[in-house]
Amino acid sequence: MTITITAFERSPDGGKGLARDTRVRWALEEVGQPYEVRLVSFAEMKAPDHLAIHPFGQIPTYEEGSLSLFETGSIVFHLAEQHAGLLPKDRDARARAITWMFAALNTVEPPILELTTAKIFEGDKPWSEERLPLVKDRVRARLDKLSAHLGVADWLDGAFSAGDLLMVSVLLRLRMSGILDEYQNLAAYVARGEARPAYLRAFAAQFAINAPTSS
Repeated sequence: MTITITAFERSPDGGKGLARDTRVRWALEEVGQPYEVRLVSFAEMKAPDHLAIHPFGQIPTYEEGSLSLFETGSIVFHLAEQHAGLLPKDRDARARAITWMFAALNTVEPPILELTTAKIFEGDKPWSEERLPLVKDRVRARLDKLSAHLGVADWLDGAFSAGDLLMVSVLLRLRMSGILDEYQNLAAYVARGEARPAYLRAFAAQFAINAPTSS
């Protein structure tokens, strides 16, 4: 059955790979599954047809036969469950990899998204200068623990897994802030993720949509 995902018709990040469809593309490339992309505008994301698939009017969505999914964590987990390459075969290692998927999205990403909000949407507020250092400290508190866990290892728990895929995707959002550069092992970890052939294919596919207006 054909897999179809949705993506921004024109990504707000200009094709830098930060839109969440890149995470799903990467997972599909890792497990070797071909897919099609349906591009949607911001107006179409709020239309009934799209809301029937994604109740919150966002991207990406995933359709395969009668199955429709939304939320990147759910989609990546589904792919990892259905195809080899993103979850270990060992039961305990598999459970740990799934735990890291949750950690990436529930523990590490929220303060990073808060930083994005503070800089982009609240930067003009009179209290922004006082709040921004506090937000950055919350990000660093998470990275301190993550960096200590990773140490000198290549990946979070043995071989590369869906946990690493989501964690690298989350950490990529920090690149422009400079905070990631404060953690040499985490910066190298992200670079390893970006160097994976599957990621390079996913990034290129996402960038190709936005390249005409990207500098």
